[in-house]
Amino acid sequence: MTDHTYTPDEIAKMFKISKHTVYELIKRGELHAFKVGNKMRISPEEVERYKNTSQAYQSKKLDPTLTHPSTTNTIRLSGSHDFLVEQLSKSVSKNTNLIVQPTFIGSLEGLMMMYRGAADVAAVHLLDPNSKEYNIPFIKQLFVHEKISVIHFATREQGFIVAKGNPRNIVSFEDLTRKDITFINRQKGSGTRFLLDSFLQQKAINPRQVTGYDNEEWNHLSLAAQISRGSADVGFGIRSAAEQLGLEFIPVIEEQFDLVFRWTQENETPLNLLYEFLSSNEFKISISKIPGYKVRELGVIKYETN
Repeated sequence: MTDHTYTPDEIAKMFKISKHTVYELIKRGELHAFKVGNKMRISPEEVERYKNTSQAYQSKKLDPTLTHPSTTNTIRLSGSHDFLVEQLSKSVSKNTNLIVQPTFIGSLEGLMMMYRGAADVAAVHLLDPNSKEYNIPFIKQLFVHEKISVIHFATREQGFIVAKGNPRNIVSFEDLTRKDITFINRQKGSGTRFLLDSFLQQKAINPRQVTGYDNEEWNHLSLAAQISRGSADVGFGIRSAAEQLGLEFIPVIEEQFDLVFRWTQENETPLNLLYEFLSSNEFKISISKIPGYKVRELGVIKYETN
């Protein structure tokens, strides 16, 4: 493994995009970066991952900041970052003539992009604190006249991500208020941030009591990397991110992760093809061994409007 890492300038030249676009990709969690001092760096492994999953690279003509499809077989997906969504995007492009163009900006912003007509699919896991129901209460509030389908994608584990062996002995939300503990958070608008805040409210914990509450990362792997490097002691995230970096995971809750389709005349055919693909046994088998997920009900329609 080489020690060389790439700067945003080098990535911009490599992919023939602007440096501003590189920083946008990092901010949205589509390109994972880390800091050396105050400088951003991207690992060679991350460059290879991005090459394999990014539709911007595969099509070479598609600017990843665009919000309008360039072809009728392009599906614009926005919302929460998740490894299964990455796998779906990659598998769809490999096995069909569809292109899934992902924008990872958090569950709430993903829904808002779809509400504004800038996305066809939203990947969401938003817990309504009143009903304790995932996603559907938000859909009912936002989409009154549109044709919508809420499709179950996976059940996934959320919990505390800590260093191997849990040296700080972190087992509860109350531990986050300890003076010897530094927390790393997800960004505002993410489903994980919604879930964390819901737990803090239940426990009557003021966020100001949590050292590091205002320190944010835009995806689960970046959050886990902060703990792996020792920059933080604990974060709240998914099991899969912890296991990828050899960290300890303390489960707290299983949550519902759904895909929301917003049907239009223009996208009806590609969305039907996407639904057929993600409901197939072949795709279910391909993701069934990824840790931290249950996909038994993959493809079940939980709610729809006409």
